[in-house]
Amino acid sequence: MLNRPSPITALLDARVDGHALPAGLYTRADVFEADLDVLFRRHWIYIGLDCDVPEPGDATVIDIGRTSLILLRDDDGALRLVHNVCRHRGSRLLDHGPAILSRIVCPYHQWTYALDGTLAHAPHMGTGFDRSCNNLKPVHVRSIGGLVFACLSETPPDDIDRLAAVMEERLAPYGLKDARIAHQVDVIEEGNWKLTLENNRECYHCSANHPELCVSFVEIDFGYDPDTLSAEDREMARAHEALYAERTAAWEAEGFPSAPVEQLAGHATNFRTQRLIIAGAGESQTPDATAACSKLLGTMTRKDLGDIHLWAHNGWSHFMGDHAVTSMVIPLAPDRTLVRTKWLVHKDAVEGVDYDRDTLTSVWTATTEQDSALVARSQRGVEDPAYIPGPYSPFTERQLDNFATWYIERMRAHGY
Repeated sequence: MLNRPSPITALLDARVDGHALPAGLYTRADVFEADLDVLFRRHWIYIGLDCDVPEPGDATVIDIGRTSLILLRDDDGALRLVHNVCRHRGSRLLDHGPAILSRIVCPYHQWTYALDGTLAHAPHMGTGFDRSCNNLKPVHVRSIGGLVFACLSETPPDDIDRLAAVMEERLAPYGLKDARIAHQVDVIEEGNWKLTLENNRECYHCSANHPELCVSFVEIDFGYDPDTLSAEDREMARAHEALYAERTAAWEAEGFPSAPVEQLAGHATNFRTQRLIIAGAGESQTPDATAACSKLLGTMTRKDLGDIHLWAHNGWSHFMGDHAVTSMVIPLAPDRTLVRTKWLVHKDAVEGVDYDRDTLTSVWTATTEQDSALVARSQRGVEDPAYIPGPYSPFTERQLDNFATWYIERMRAHGY
C-alpha cells in the first residue's frame, strides 16, 4: 500500500522556494485549523499589553479560535493568564472585553476563584471535595518590556528568551508597563491571516497605497532594485544608507540599541527588530511626522530617536518617543482575520491637552484600512482558479520569503 502524504503535507511540499504559498494554504478549512493548532497554540503569540490590566482586579478576555483566555492582575500586582473555563462544568466565566474584579465568580453555579486562579468557594460539593484540584488552568505568559506574550502549549519554545533579552533593553526607556491605551480599533480583514502578515512585511506597495504613512516612512528602507534606479536615485540611496550607518552608530554609542536583530527561519519564535529613521520632521508617525504627544513616553527626553519596530509572528509594533502603536493578528476563519491596533501614550498624558486623538491615530487608522482592502483583494485572487504562486522580489519581498519559509518549517516540525 502506498504511503501517501496528507493533503496539507502535499501543499507544503508544493511550495517553491522564493515564491508565494500554494492557494490551499490560504483558503482551506483544514489548513486554517492546523494553523491555529501549530502557530497559535504551540508557539508564543502576542496577546496584549501590561497596561491592558494596570491595577489589581483589572481583567480582559482574549479569544483565540475556540480558546478563551483571561488576562488579569492579581491582588499582589502579578500578571496572570488563565483559561476562561469554569472547572465545574465548563461554563465561560467572563464575557468578552475588560472587567474589574475582586474575585472571579462563575455565573452558572457560583464557583468562585481568587485572582490568582485558586478555587475559593464551591457550594454544595460536600466535605470530601478537594478544592486544590480544581483551580483555574493557567497559561504560560511573559511580559517583555510591557508587551504580553502567551503560549497555550504545556511545553512552550524556550527561544523566546532571545526576544526578551533584545526587547527588554530596547523598550526600557519607553516605560510601556506604565503607559496608557489612548485608543483601540478592531478591524476585520476579509483575508487569511498569512496574507495580513505578508502585506505588513513589505513596503513594495507603500508608495502607491499609503500616502499618509509615506510622510514618515522611508520606503527604500524596505529594499529596492538598484538596476531600476536612475543615477541620481542611486546616489540618494547610497547617501541614505550612509546616514543610516551614521545614525545607528550614534544611537548605539548613546546607549540606544538600534541595529537590526533577526530570528526568523530556523527558529520557533519568529521576530525582527530595528530602529528606523523617521522621514520628514523625523519625530513620529503622524500626518506631518512631528510628535503627536507633548508628554513623552517613559523616561524619554528626545524626539529624534526614530522608530523601534518589532515584527512578531502574529503582530507588529512601532515605538517612538511620544507614542507607540501595536497591532495583534488573530485568525477568525480561513478568509477572516482580526487586526487589533492600540495607541499608547504616557499614563499622565491628557487628551486635548497633551495630544489630539486624530493627530495621534490618523496615520495608522488610514494605513490599516488601506491594508485591509489590499488583503481582501489578495484573498479574492488566491481563491481564483487562475492563481499560480508568483515569485517574491529578492529586493523588496525578502521578508515574505523568510516568513513563508518559517511557516513551512514550523508546520513540518509539528507533523504536517
